[in-house]
Amino acid sequence: MIAKLTGILDSIGDDGAVIDVGGVGYLVFCSARTLGAFGRAGYPVSISVETHVREDHIHLYGFADQSERDWFKLLTTVQGVGAKVALAILGTLAPDDLANAMMAEDKAALTRAPGVGPRLAVRLLAELREKAAELSVVRHVDFGGKADDDTGAVSDAVSALVNLGYGRSAAFGAVTQAAQVLGEDSSVEDLVKAGLQELSA
Repeated sequence: MIAKLTGILDSIGDDGAVIDVGGVGYLVFCSARTLGAFGRAGYPVSISVETHVREDHIHLYGFADQSERDWFKLLTTVQGVGAKVALAILGTLAPDDLANAMMAEDKAALTRAPGVGPRLAVRLLAELREKAAELSVVRHVDFGGKADDDTGAVSDAVSALVNLGYGRSAAFGAVTQAAQVLGEDSSVEDLVKAGLQELSA
């Protein structure tokens, strides 16, 4: 199984790239985010690879970083999410943004990805929310309760920012970042103020 490729970028297409490794060109399917991270053709590249072997094909999927690869593997465990849809999700949401969307139960953020409708978004949240918390890309904030505890300061601060017009994922990310700095005894007001500063930065 191929786990990594290091070589020269030969060409970039709409959904993948050809990487020349010692004179052999490997077609690697990638998210738009990974493709955007590549330089120009002729320059060296190194990417993590997930190899899918089927009866009728062998496909290579490439990722600019390990967190994107971890999310790809996790996303493709959900029924209805094949490699193409997983790459579309990762092309729309960066790993941190995807983690925030999962933890904030933000269906709207997930449905921005091509191929993800409301039903699939609900399924993704139901099946991956707990698994997502185990990935290193998720910022953990412990307030002595569950992340979905609606009585907690974090949840109240997120709700306040959403009411001000911010997206749920962005609000969740800003508040959890603020909570890490301010500590677990922070008031809702302090979290909202710090969250607003984070969002405006």
